[in-house]
Amino acid sequence: GLITDEERHESIVNIWTEATDTVADAMERTFFELNPIYMMANSGARGSSKQIRQLAGMRGLMANPKGEIIERPIKANFMEGLSVLEYFISTHGARKGLADTALRTADSGYLTRRLVDVSQDVIIRDEDCKTKEFVELPIRVPEGNNKSLFGRQLAAEVHKPLASGKPGKTVVAEKGEELTAPILDEIIEALGETVDQVKLPVRSVLKCKSEFGVCRACYGTFLATGETAEIGDAVGIIAAQSIGEPGTQLTMRTFHTGGVAGADITHGLPRVVEIFEARNPKGAATLAEVGGKVDIEDTERGPKITIIPHDVKKDEEPKAIQLPRRTRLLVTKGQDVEPGDALHEGSLNPADLLRLKGYTETELYLVGEVQKVYKSQGVEIHDKHIELIVRQMLKKVRVENAGDTDLLPGQLVDKTVLDRENARVKKDKKEQATFEPLILGITKASLATESFLSAASFQETTKVLTDASIEGKVDRLLGLKENVIIGKLIPAATGLKQYRGIEIGPSDKVPPSAYMRPATEEQLLAALEEIDSGGGNGIDLDSLGLDFGGQPGVDDGGSSGKSDIEAEEIPEVDSPLDEA
Repeated sequence: GLITDEERHESIVNIWTEATDTVADAMERTFFELNPIYMMANSGARGSSKQIRQLAGMRGLMANPKGEIIERPIKANFMEGLSVLEYFISTHGARKGLADTALRTADSGYLTRRLVDVSQDVIIRDEDCKTKEFVELPIRVPEGNNKSLFGRQLAAEVHKPLASGKPGKTVVAEKGEELTAPILDEIIEALGETVDQVKLPVRSVLKCKSEFGVCRACYGTFLATGETAEIGDAVGIIAAQSIGEPGTQLTMRTFHTGGVAGADITHGLPRVVEIFEARNPKGAATLAEVGGKVDIEDTERGPKITIIPHDVKKDEEPKAIQLPRRTRLLVTKGQDVEPGDALHEGSLNPADLLRLKGYTETELYLVGEVQKVYKSQGVEIHDKHIELIVRQMLKKVRVENAGDTDLLPGQLVDKTVLDRENARVKKDKKEQATFEPLILGITKASLATESFLSAASFQETTKVLTDASIEGKVDRLLGLKENVIIGKLIPAATGLKQYRGIEIGPSDKVPPSAYMRPATEEQLLAALEEIDSGGGNGIDLDSLGLDFGGQPGVDDGGSSGKSDIEAEEIPEVDSPLDEA
């Protein structure tokens, strides 16, 4: 029954954490509901239950400058007052808090700039890309209903299950229906007890096949209005701002579990940057390269894992992986593993995950990891914003064998371009190109964009412009930045070509009488006097009939002029840049 020093430390930390929570619960039960401090925290105006706990419960566990949790908690609260030792222990956190705040603002601002740069050309351009691909999301998550489902379009019909648990013929929700709270409630009610096992197939920007930007169906509801996104919405910029803005709220490095080797080492804002830059994380987990049975051997240096493949050849020696001591294994002897499964604790390297598990697994892992950081700080961001950035990171592929396409081996191209080229040669029954999937960090992805103007205004200006001039690149001006640089209208919202020619005027369907002002008594008398004096030739007698319909050109002052309703002709001015 021996335990290691790390396990002892963690057990003590867990006991004290539970004790702190018990004290906090007991304290909250004694609150009078009109207590001003309780009202402030409960309404969400300022402060949280954690801060009240430190004032009137117990301060709890503190971290040392390394970020490891100190075993001795502070049992006192601020109301009672702290002893000298307790006060000294709490100075670590205070100093770290001030240092973090100063660094955090700059880091968060730079992250936002990189996110904007990588996603600025993502605009809603099509109605529906007609993709057959989708992602499956669970209806229930540990916190309750999955909020990520709201505002997404269903990729397939949802059927009411039979008593056996298999889907029946009754359709609960149609394909293409947008998931709102009432529709989701109907689905949950119809699924009954099976709801926890069911995953809903939904459209996602991760699977959108639009060549430029994304389509309305894959994006779903535009969260600013609650309606389906319109063509021209600059969803890329909105995604970047939605992720970047709460960045300042993330602590730089919250203390982690007692410095245990193998557990996630990086936290807070640096972890978000690590994910978006697709870096190999600190303390990365080793992934199984092949599928097979696990064999574990304990050595002096630590555990040694060998995976024996199911289809092992006689002369082939299975590869052994030596892991350091104190590594926390996630597999047991004799267990079956798939390629890409983590063998021990730690964050995964996205490049390895993509190579071994493919696109969908990698995309969902990246989205989940970013959400984990934000949720730990109580920040809620919709998955679709993170998905949009992840889509930009996985957009490019490297051509391996060009086949009969016009591409070159080793060239970086968009997946959509490669698919289009392959479809073209497939028609002629020629050889298609093969590719290697790539994951680019947001900085690399911004510099690998098709627009050299956008890339040059981001970073490495000299290199970008030199390469562009050597290649004789042409900028198609599809994004927002490149149009701002040359002083042209941005191709988003009403700046899109399809919206530019629209003029607003009265509808033909509305009868003229609906928007004509009825004649006033004074106007009628004036018209009759004019007829009496013999000058009534210019008066439209129909407009002064029994319904007293007034002249459209006669206003309250009696002066004739243009109708208020008539739309003014807007002269069409052709810009020389419109042809570009």
